[in-house]
Amino acid sequence: MSKLVTYAELKEHKTKDSLYILLHEKVYDVTKFMDEHPGGDEVILAEAGRDATEAFEDVGHSDEARALLADMLVGDFEKTDELKTKGSSSSPSHSGAVNTAVQQGSNLMYFVPLGVLGAYFAYRYYSTGSI
Repeated sequence: MSKLVTYAELKEHKTKDSLYILLHEKVYDVTKFMDEHPGGDEVILAEAGRDATEAFEDVGHSDEARALLADMLVGDFEKTDELKTKGSSSSPSHSGAVNTAVQQGSNLMYFVPLGVLGAYFAYRYYSTGSI
């Protein structure tokens, strides 16, 4: 039988020295993994002390990333009224930090290639006199 982790215990572990993350109603100790996380430790710290399921799924983690979770499992989360997990909640809510990061990435994805293309045509126009 796995350990039952309370909301109070989850809130106690939200520093770089000891960090628990809640994913799919299971609690994981990701303290040792933070330095290895490809997205940086800030991304994980932003989701400390709350249900990080939506942020985890929005990024689209690979099967290899999901396999790493098994070694970090602390136990199941004890559902309380203090924290509604995403699996039991009917209203979607988004993390502000994750939305901002996704929005900034989306903007760069479109504007950088358009800027490069515009610069190319401007160079070609001014150097040869025609597009």
